[in-house]
Amino acid sequence: MRIRWLRSIGLLVLAAGCGSPGSELSSGSDPEANGSALFSAPTNRSDLVRHPDSEGSPGTGPTLDPSPIHVLFLGTSLTEGLGLDRPGSDAWPSRIADLADSVGIPIAVTNAGLGGDTSAGALRRLDWVLRQGPDVLIVETGANDGLRGLPVDQLEDNLDEIVRWVHSEFPDVEVLLSQMEAPPSMGADYTEAFREVYPRVAERREVKLIPFLLEGVAANPALNQRDGIHPTPEGHRRMAQNAWPTIEESIRAAVR
Repeated sequence: MRIRWLRSIGLLVLAAGCGSPGSELSSGSDPEANGSALFSAPTNRSDLVRHPDSEGSPGTGPTLDPSPIHVLFLGTSLTEGLGLDRPGSDAWPSRIADLADSVGIPIAVTNAGLGGDTSAGALRRLDWVLRQGPDVLIVETGANDGLRGLPVDQLEDNLDEIVRWVHSEFPDVEVLLSQMEAPPSMGADYTEAFREVYPRVAERREVKLIPFLLEGVAANPALNQRDGIHPTPEGHRRMAQNAWPTIEESIRAAVR
């Protein structure tokens, strides 16, 4: 059973950014402290949904739910679209909405990112973010853990608890976990251990794993801004294309 999308909710914007291993993608702010200042209208595709006849005609069969699938992105600056002139339309969550539109599956997107957020930070604000009632939750976190060289077992514990808690408290929400990578400068042992965390948690908690979001984007000057970390609009388009096959499977299942 789908959780209905609440039209009054807003878009929680994340900021992130930094540059060198051992530092954060960017310093974020506490969503509880800033409250509504972090919100604006979510991407809404409800105009593409056929609304049921208010009169109700006998013999016409069931009507479609008037609300689109609500997809919430819990992430970092990579999700928020730091540095983009038009993050509301160019960041990869909005590109996912465009891809959904193109195949006739209207969705509403909430971008819940926070600059400098680690997996521990994502876990701390999970309850607050999920008050927005998503049908699908996409978790993009861990990049800052890798940049700061935080313990890999801590990352695994946090990711595992995020999925476990959602399954426990919001069993109707479909959870997807996005694979992230640690920078090569952290050393081969660390980067390999980091990489293995995501498929292990996904298998243990039986959730879909989105392939590495920055595949073909990371370290590509043509697809990154001058800081070498945050993608350009075209980089975000590529990120959405990387993630779309996995996300499409989940939102099609939510429509049924």
